[in-house]
Amino acid sequence: MHANPDNKREMVLLGRITGAHGIKGWARIHSDTEPREAIFEYQPWLVGATEMPVQVLQGKRQGKYLVAELAGISDRDAVESLAGQQIAVYRDQLPDLGDTNYYWTDLIGLRVYNQDGVELGSIREMIATGANDVMLVQGDKERLIPFIKDIYVTRVDRAARRVTVSWDPDF
Repeated sequence: MHANPDNKREMVLLGRITGAHGIKGWARIHSDTEPREAIFEYQPWLVGATEMPVQVLQGKRQGKYLVAELAGISDRDAVESLAGQQIAVYRDQLPDLGDTNYYWTDLIGLRVYNQDGVELGSIREMIATGANDVMLVQGDKERLIPFIKDIYVTRVDRAARRVTVSWDPDF
């Protein structure tokens, strides 16, 4: 975890509100949690740049989407005004994963080096592919590197903000 000089609680992004669902004020939700429905377990949500606390009254899968009924928001126009806003929670609301598992937010921005010390870039994004997660590493070029421990990922040092991979820089 990063030092926090102003003692403000650290926030973690979990997803975003993508729009309205129906006319009764339900919101369509994009979740970056795994499983997607886990986003409903963390309360309250901190929505948008103002970090407005919002309680989820109900949340469920609706077809290929997630939808949520939010406290104090009872019409479509109010939900539409939140479209595009990020959903975050305080870090201390999430379970501690220990030293061998990682939240994606902990990996974004880390510098990536191969085992020979060649810097490949930094992790710009994590992608779920179904089979395994993939790091999108942006450096001299864009690389997609599978996040498979002990095969491609040999070390994650969060304190040093560094990931070591077994990867040929020509790929």
